[in-house]
Amino acid sequence: MAEFLSQYTWTWLAYTLAALVHIFLLLNLVAVGALLFIWLERKVSGRIQDRLGPTRVGGKFGWLQTLADGIKLLTKEDLMPEGADEFLFKLAPYVSFCASLSAFMAIPFAGGEYPFVALHLNMAVFFILAVLGLEVFGVILAGYSSASKWSLFGAMREAAQVVSYEVPLGMCAVVPVLLAGSMDLVYIGDRQAGDLRNWYIFHDPFTFITFWVYFTCATASVNRAPFDLAEAESELVAGFHTEYSGLRWSFFFMAEYGSMLAVSLLASILFLGGWHGPLPIGSWLGLTFENGFWWGFAGNVMGTLNILLKGVVGVTVMMWVRWTLPRLRIDQVITTCLKYCVPIAAVGFLGATLWQYWLPHKQFFGLMQVPRASYEVSELRPPANEVADDNRVAAVTTNGVPLGSRHLPME
Repeated sequence: MAEFLSQYTWTWLAYTLAALVHIFLLLNLVAVGALLFIWLERKVSGRIQDRLGPTRVGGKFGWLQTLADGIKLLTKEDLMPEGADEFLFKLAPYVSFCASLSAFMAIPFAGGEYPFVALHLNMAVFFILAVLGLEVFGVILAGYSSASKWSLFGAMREAAQVVSYEVPLGMCAVVPVLLAGSMDLVYIGDRQAGDLRNWYIFHDPFTFITFWVYFTCATASVNRAPFDLAEAESELVAGFHTEYSGLRWSFFFMAEYGSMLAVSLLASILFLGGWHGPLPIGSWLGLTFENGFWWGFAGNVMGTLNILLKGVVGVTVMMWVRWTLPRLRIDQVITTCLKYCVPIAAVGFLGATLWQYWLPHKQFFGLMQVPRASYEVSELRPPANEVADDNRVAAVTTNGVPLGSRHLPME
């Protein structure tokens, strides 16, 4: 977008406008997504518990219930306990929210020649996992600055939980990186183009198991039940945000639901084909950039709707798990991580590595041959940030092999 605008105005202004548009879209995605997910969680929990959920505000389905709650929070008094650290107490919710929001900068919503992504990074997987890990600092600050032992206990529990589950979560995320040979999420998503047989979750048995370990660890990393010991109402009143009210309290929940969507979108790109559906309908309709820019743009819009649907399904499953399974004790949470998730993730990574070594061109549990073109010649587009004069031109060696390629042509 910035390159397009720079043709008509100053370069600095073009990049400024592009940045403002990106942050506006991402802010609305997180904020509106939180409104939707809070309503959805009430309906899901009601259905599981044989209730109706919201039925009065905004029609018989209660569409405006969350909006009414948001207006109520805006009018509530912003209280702070006596003895609290004023600066840290006010800073904590914004630290959590900004960490959750920042992860969306590197998440692509469509690929191809002109991907829908705010910041195209060739190390996007590492960036997202690192930034999401920063959310725990807001939780620690909230617990420490609240002058309450219950808040501090909840913050320390969350710190121990998040740091522990980052290990198997990172090990699971490395497996699709190994299969694609790149940490560029746009490239990883484009490698799974076609039907669902090309999705990495079905690449081999080890990747299939790794996906479920990833989903378990992702649920724990965003502090969702049955791993929500930092908010155990029976023990800690409400955990690290016990002393918060009004708008600051709502920022913690926007950060939580934003992180749920972020890890679900990341799972969709790494394992579930990204913006590609189970059937290549876009290709059948000719919605590719080969047929023209606007045809490709329409295909990217379809891909964006596709990946958002997958993300919403992932969040819904997290809600389903929350209202189905009982809360674990803190020792059981850590035991699940160190005794089960870490070993299973390690075996999955080792198994996927050996699969690539012994069956390098087999997919869909070894039943299909990878198309020859996909490993003979990789995309000529270089990784993100390798740009010369704002044009994505791959460097070429003396023998004509693109340096930007992830795989060399076969002899």
